Amino acid sequence: MALFNIPQFIDTEDKVVGPFTAKQIGWMIAAVATLFVLYSLAGKTAFWFLLLPVFAIFGGLAFYKPYGQPLTFLLASLFHFFLNPKMYVWKRVPDIRKATKKVSQNKTEVRREKKTITTEKIEEITRLVDTENKNYFN
Repeated sequence: MALFNIPQFIDTEDKVVGPFTAKQIGWMIAAVATLFVLYSLAGKTAFWFLLLPVFAIFGGLAFYKPYGQPLTFLLASLFHFFLNPKMYVWKRVPDIRKATKKVSQNKTEVRREKKTITTEKIEEITRLVDTENKNYFN
């Protein structure tokens, strides 16, 4: 019987540089690139006011993991929830046919005869049901 090694801890990401993963380094590079564009377009004063919020947003995307999942998954689920239609599994709908049924005023009485069972009817039914010693498949 062959033995196979099963990889463990496959949900952990590989560390690329020190304690940082490739995704974290990518988010930090994106933050620096965004700050460079803001410095180029907006000037020094706007750059200093936007420095902390940009680092907070990209730092959250890189390092914050609510419920053990990356923040990008949470944001993707948030956009999916608000942009896609909601699906209702069951919704009670009143039956329109019952509500629109008209009651007729002309009621006719139906008289039914009482059924009486006689011994002759019982004997006839037993003869029909009795299948002992009869071969119907020949």
